[in-house]
Amino acid sequence: MAEAKWYVIHTYSGYENKVKANIEKTIENNKNLAEQILEVRVPLEDVVELKNGVKKTVQRKMFPGYVLLNMEMNDDTWYVVRNTRGVTGFVGPGSKPVPLTEAEMKPLGIKTENVSIDFVEGDSIAVVAGVWKDTVGIVHKLDYGKQTATINVELFGRETPVEISFAEVRKL
Repeated sequence: MAEAKWYVIHTYSGYENKVKANIEKTIENNKNLAEQILEVRVPLEDVVELKNGVKKTVQRKMFPGYVLLNMEMNDDTWYVVRNTRGVTGFVGPGSKPVPLTEAEMKPLGIKTENVSIDFVEGDSIAVVAGVWKDTVGIVHKLDYGKQTATINVELFGRETPVEISFAEVRKL
């Protein structure tokens, strides 16, 4: 199994979020791809705009026309991404995509270091950040590639599996 790296794909301008949604939908429909394409990201930055004398903070795309992918490069992933509606190609010479280096990823705020954890499957954990903050659950699955833990939470009276980042949980 190859190591996942960050790649840049070029899209039609204004189609970045649509391309992201299309790739994520393809991953959802094909479970084999979920292990190979780990993350799809449209980098955003906060910008302060002054309109009618009022300061307003808005999010703006850092690189219009580009989407970042954390994936293992192979024939299957290349084909799926390249043939997604709105994608014009990978960034790199000819048809060979070039992964981003650590130095290129640092200003984007993408962390590549792994979070060390002190819990295993079956342990009780508490969510300390994010949407599920203050939720307690039992770990059912750990994904070290994505740096996530899957826990069951009660939602509308049913047990529902939720994937949470290692950085957002702590052991009870």
